[in-house]
Amino acid sequence: MSLRERTRPGLGIIEPYLPSPFRQVFCIPRTLTLHLRTHPRGHIKPCLPLPAERPPSGPDWLHEIKHDGFRIVARRDANGVRLYTRNGYNFAGRFPQIVEAVSNLKVRSCLIDGEAIVVDKRGLSAFDLLRSWRHDHAAVLCAFDLIEVDGKDLRSGPIEERKHVLAEILHPERKAIVFNVHYDCDGATIFEHACALGCEGIVSKRLGSPYRSGRFAHWVKVKNPKAPAVKREAEEDWGR
Repeated sequence: MSLRERTRPGLGIIEPYLPSPFRQVFCIPRTLTLHLRTHPRGHIKPCLPLPAERPPSGPDWLHEIKHDGFRIVARRDANGVRLYTRNGYNFAGRFPQIVEAVSNLKVRSCLIDGEAIVVDKRGLSAFDLLRSWRHDHAAVLCAFDLIEVDGKDLRSGPIEERKHVLAEILHPERKAIVFNVHYDCDGATIFEHACALGCEGIVSKRLGSPYRSGRFAHWVKVKNPKAPAVKREAEEDWGR
């Protein structure tokens, strides 16, 4: 690939790569390359949760396990399947097994939001395995939202309806794409169990909420302070 990948917990952050002689000649500032970045046609910026200290309570929320991987928006249409990262890069070449799984869904077209992960021996998502590239063949897309299907834009509809349609599309189970199960019980209880299992945390989503690109107050994430992703975020200098 002509891109060098810089990783961050749960995200695929990528910057353009130039061989060192070209960097010395052109001296392209990193900030300038980011400003020049354009997103491909068909890419939709994903909905992002706001960070919180504790999960919301009450019956108006559903809760999901937060996985440690690459955020992927999978688009299938007449032009094939693309796996867009948060920054709009196509990872279809890196995860052909996910491409095949999306291609085999019984729909004409779709736009699915999820997280590409690789699990360890305990069954937990392990970002170090995903980052190494050697385990790409084992990657799975954990799908948690359906943005479009068969030409119909679902973003204005409530999340529970989008999830219901998504679950139907993903049935029966396939090897490289799975439905990310959600829970409608107490958020604090789900978070406690997620931490005990060693998960990255949970994402809570308000019932009835639409899908909005960018940070959205109806999606809230609470991270397990002992999770590897949180430790990486604290230890690594992303500005270098």
